[in-house]
Amino acid sequence: MTQNTEITDFIIEGLRNRKGHAITVVDLSEIENAGARRFVIAEGTSATQTAALADSVEEYLLDHGFGKPLGKIGTAAGEWIVMDYGDTWIHIFLPPTRARYNLEELWSDARITALPDLD
Repeated sequence: MTQNTEITDFIIEGLRNRKGHAITVVDLSEIENAGARRFVIAEGTSATQTAALADSVEEYLLDHGFGKPLGKIGTAAGEWIVMDYGDTWIHIFLPPTRARYNLEELWSDARITALPDLD
């Protein structure tokens, strides 16, 4: 397993630990000039939950040796939280905000994998 696969797996675990849903992995590795190699996108049902999802991901990654994010924005409002782990960015949305920005459509030429919800 490569480090990139591992970080993605831990991100997904952290999101699922706090009941994140509609998790999608967007592989941007074949797209020139993309700012990251992959996005992991998820939803929470409230601003409180999106903040809890971000905290959970950060805890999981710290516990597994990935350190703190290079950047983390959006936690105050909780509509759209972005966490930067270098070549992997995590986007945690409230559903209306996710629908408005529709990153999957914006990056539709990437390989997109929608994961099933566990609940």
